[in-house]
Amino acid sequence: MSEEKLQFQAEVGKVLDIVVNALYSNTDIFLRELISNASDACDKLRYAAIMKPDIAKGDGEFKIDIFPDKDAHTLTISDNGIGMNKEDLIKDLGSIGKSGSAEFLNNLTGDAQKDATIIGQFGVGFYSAFMVASKVEVRSKKAGEEQGWLWSSEGSGSFTVKEEENVSRGTKITLYLKPDHYQYADAGEIRQIVRQFSDHISFPVIMHFMGETETVNMASALWTRNKAEITQEQYYDFYRHISHAFDDPWDILHYKAEGTIEYTALMFIPSKTPFDIFQPNRNAQIKLYINRVFITDQIADMLPNYLRFVKGIIDTKELPLNVSREMLQKTPVLAKIKTGVTRRILGELKKRSENKEDYEKFWDAFGIVLKEGLFEDASNRDDIAELCRFYSTNGEGLTSLADYVSRMKDGQKSIYYVTGDNLSVLRHNPQLEGFAARGIEVLLLTDPIDEFWPQSLTTYKDFPVKTVAAGAKELETLLITDQTGLEEKAPDEEINALTKFMKDVIGDEIKEVRPTERLTRSPVALTSGDGEVSIHLERMMRQHNQPTLYASTHYLDINPRHPLIKKLAAKVAAGDTGDTNKDLVKVLYDQAKIIEGEPINDPAGFSQKVTAFMMRAVD
Repeated sequence: MSEEKLQFQAEVGKVLDIVVNALYSNTDIFLRELISNASDACDKLRYAAIMKPDIAKGDGEFKIDIFPDKDAHTLTISDNGIGMNKEDLIKDLGSIGKSGSAEFLNNLTGDAQKDATIIGQFGVGFYSAFMVASKVEVRSKKAGEEQGWLWSSEGSGSFTVKEEENVSRGTKITLYLKPDHYQYADAGEIRQIVRQFSDHISFPVIMHFMGETETVNMASALWTRNKAEITQEQYYDFYRHISHAFDDPWDILHYKAEGTIEYTALMFIPSKTPFDIFQPNRNAQIKLYINRVFITDQIADMLPNYLRFVKGIIDTKELPLNVSREMLQKTPVLAKIKTGVTRRILGELKKRSENKEDYEKFWDAFGIVLKEGLFEDASNRDDIAELCRFYSTNGEGLTSLADYVSRMKDGQKSIYYVTGDNLSVLRHNPQLEGFAARGIEVLLLTDPIDEFWPQSLTTYKDFPVKTVAAGAKELETLLITDQTGLEEKAPDEEINALTKFMKDVIGDEIKEVRPTERLTRSPVALTSGDGEVSIHLERMMRQHNQPTLYASTHYLDINPRHPLIKKLAAKVAAGDTGDTNKDLVKVLYDQAKIIEGEPINDPAGFSQKVTAFMMRAVD
């Protein structure tokens, strides 16, 4: 068969451009990536051979071989794993298949460190070879097939594929080194890099140099070793190996469970937020091993979805090697392991939360995800609640629910919260004024999930969790501690006349105009009713093209102590219901909508009315 020349997919061209222009500050990384890929290939064949033993016969034990050649200025990395055929070479080395190419391009930022992580997570670390090589050749034969293939590229815009004879099962990658990277043909250099980055690889990495061979890694599964014998750097390197990430893990959890179900778990919590953490198909990146044989990393619910930022491995002897991946999903053994690992992770987070400053780094990265557990996981809800942190009206920092409760005022019966899009805007929300005047702390919630979890966590330590909209009656029973600038209320008969007048002017856009104790400085506020969805949630639904899903009519609350409301109430009660006061009502209503982040119906009309009132003020 003649040589076939093909163009790289556009996204691969983008990757090549990034890596060639020194994406990685440490070019040694290329060897880690290629060895990691070789290890994955051996894992895949070892698993396939469980079902089809003949597929792996004739090539001894799985291993990875490295051949540095100083004279030829080449470096060759080979494995006897699953191998690739022509279609695999074109798909895996000529395009980006995982998660979609458009998503890949959209997530490239231009920041070298961030893009390195993204490239690794898309499984395209192979292209890092072009940092040090002017040309790369890949010879490969897929297990169970007869024909071998040669893939070749100089890292520009194209590659070639052709049939190749005398190719052994597996993959052999030959790098023709650039002159400024000839050091990678030196055995001493390769030995150092392998021991630094790939010592944890469970298959032997064997170096061949000047007629001698040397196994340069420990070739034992890291998680099977005694924790006391594992260095921090070895843990970090293993984390990077399984996650294709470039950060250091924020936390490491390594333990062996014994009892009814026995398993070993090695879990990592990253220090950086993965770019795809909110993708619909994102799961925790957990590799399942059965007696040290890799089985799969595609079990969707190996951990709860709210722990999808966790990466690691689980190894157990409690399952048969020949169980299908489909049946794994349904085994009670895995369900018990999931329960055990989940509780250990939550317990570890509880311990780490005692260091406030350190824990806030975790919370900034993954708090928005962990809070989903309040909504999803009834069995662990109380434990998750203890781990959650929130901004509140008590200072600028984060608070736990336990600390909030410790600061509750005498007579306060509930935990209060308000939701919105922006923290700084929420701090000035008029609905908080009555709470502030009484010294009552309010949680400020700005994440989308914050609209949903209070439906599940309805109480904490026997205190109801309520929106500020549900707190009006309780406010009336508590004394105002901050009397600064506080005026007497307008007479009830005047307020009654005003609320009827305002409702007539505004019409059916609102359910009711009502006086409230929640306002002390602002004249009006747009609110939702007790037990109704928040205005913020309605706005979220509109943004997702579901405007009627949670649609409701709002209330316009007025402050009977505000000078403007008192004067307007007196005029209306005296019979002054002309156009000027009608316009004033419309301006107040639009003002309330603007403060709440809602669009107003007639911006031009609003501007004209405000201008007219300002003209009267300066006449």
